[in-house]
Amino acid sequence: MYEEIKLSVVIVNYNVKYFLEQCLYSLRASLAGMDAEVFVVDNHSTDGSVDYLRPRFPEVVFIENKDNPGFAKANNQAIRLCKGEYILLLNPDTVVGEESVRNLCYEMDERPDVGAIGVKMLNGHGVFLPESKRAFPSPWVSFCKIFGLSRLFPNSPRFARYSLPFLDADKPHEVDVLAGAFMLLRHEALDKVGSLDESFFMYGEDIDLSWRVKAGGYKNLYVPERLLHYKGESTKKGDLRYIKAFYGAMLIFYKKYYPKSNRIVRLLIRIAVILKANWARLSAPFLGKKYPRKRRLLILCKAEHFEEVKSVCVKMIPALEYVNLWDLNDERVMAAICRKNQMKGFTDYAYYFPDVRYEQMLLFMDKLPNKKIFHHIYTKKSGRLVSSGK
Repeated sequence: MYEEIKLSVVIVNYNVKYFLEQCLYSLRASLAGMDAEVFVVDNHSTDGSVDYLRPRFPEVVFIENKDNPGFAKANNQAIRLCKGEYILLLNPDTVVGEESVRNLCYEMDERPDVGAIGVKMLNGHGVFLPESKRAFPSPWVSFCKIFGLSRLFPNSPRFARYSLPFLDADKPHEVDVLAGAFMLLRHEALDKVGSLDESFFMYGEDIDLSWRVKAGGYKNLYVPERLLHYKGESTKKGDLRYIKAFYGAMLIFYKKYYPKSNRIVRLLIRIAVILKANWARLSAPFLGKKYPRKRRLLILCKAEHFEEVKSVCVKMIPALEYVNLWDLNDERVMAAICRKNQMKGFTDYAYYFPDVRYEQMLLFMDKLPNKKIFHHIYTKKSGRLVSSGK
């Protein structure tokens, strides 16, 4: 049915032009040789995103909204224009590997029963994001999550179904819910089950779509292809608007798919949601990033690029007392991964693209996860350092 183009990529942007720039560079590398199209829907950004990015990425179709209609509606604007056999919904604050998209399209080719594929998401510290694979938030699953039973019993399929921690993150699994930050969809399946529900302004629409994909007779597949997701750079988790949007979306989903559930359970979950939202709002000012007082940086690049990257890092990373080079003229990136003990003294890692491929960066982060470590990417074409930790 869809034979013109193999893949259509849809990205919704709001005020994260430098993260989106990096995302598009990684996507350009990943789509090399593929028959693909890319759409960016800008939800009335005030940071000059479109004017900045359009001349740098002439292959991208930019759609400019005059207001912010929300994530679901913006995605649907582009989905209606997509001609690809597969459609990839992708967040702007992500980095994909050179082989990831192609590999996942091959997976789709081999599995006609699969309607959607999600991936292994890593945050800016290389730590696995549990929302990469989830179960549907049924009354019981939500109750266990909100009241901490899933945290107390992480290996229990009964109590810890929300993020399925008992399923190996390095193996493929059929799951209920995939994350909207990276969701590869079969266009034919999307036509059958419908596009994103626009009653969700932000958050929850991926759970809703995952539900409908399964209800349409397809499978949702988690595949351990790595993706860097800075997670939340376009939203502030302590912001009251975020709290209302996130928990409001959960209540919309709950009302939509579990209308006949026990009233007492629904009431308990509603109370817990309200308390959790208020606690998040009150505690947000005290939960900011805590940076080490003294930071030590390792730059992975060729020697001839070291001073260029170092000068940018010194300006952007506070309290930087030591900078060292991992010379890629003499050593492979993989050799650094093998020498974990040597790596423990560093608080920050900076990668120079294209000296280091995106696939290598993601592997490095995955093998050395640490909440106290910050990863930075310097792209030659942009001349800019991008990271979740400044």
